[in-house]
Amino acid sequence: MLCTGQSAPEFELPDQNGDLVSLSDFRGQRVVLYFYPRANTEGCTTQACGFRDNWAAFEDRDVAVLGVSDDEVSDLKTFEADHDLPHTLLSDEHGEVSTLYDSYGEKQMFGNTFDGVFRNTYVIDAEGEIEFAYEGVSPEGHAEAILADLDE
Repeated sequence: MLCTGQSAPEFELPDQNGDLVSLSDFRGQRVVLYFYPRANTEGCTTQACGFRDNWAAFEDRDVAVLGVSDDEVSDLKTFEADHDLPHTLLSDEHGEVSTLYDSYGEKQMFGNTFDGVFRNTYVIDAEGEIEFAYEGVSPEGHAEAILADLDE
């Protein structure tokens, strides 16, 4: 995991609409950058909907929310539409950005080994430094936990 106080690595990825989004687009604003394994799966849906359900609280604090997975853009568009997600979803198909954020690598499931995205989250401050880092988060209540930390 990257540590608090480190500069957040710059990136540019396509969003659910195919538009390129870079971290520098949000300079001057806090950003929640959350990594999740797969769109439209149970845990990832719970996590994304947590941000949706607390959207007004993030907006009130002027915090941008960006979700990153290795899904294709078309899958992200479906995920957004299926769950009425108000925040930006980014496609990191080859795991390059996720790797920069120590959120991609070898995983095991059902006896199979494969590369995939780890469920980690970073809060990046207005100057581009990591303010909070969360490793291996639980999808349930994650958005609320971030809001509580932001308010401390």
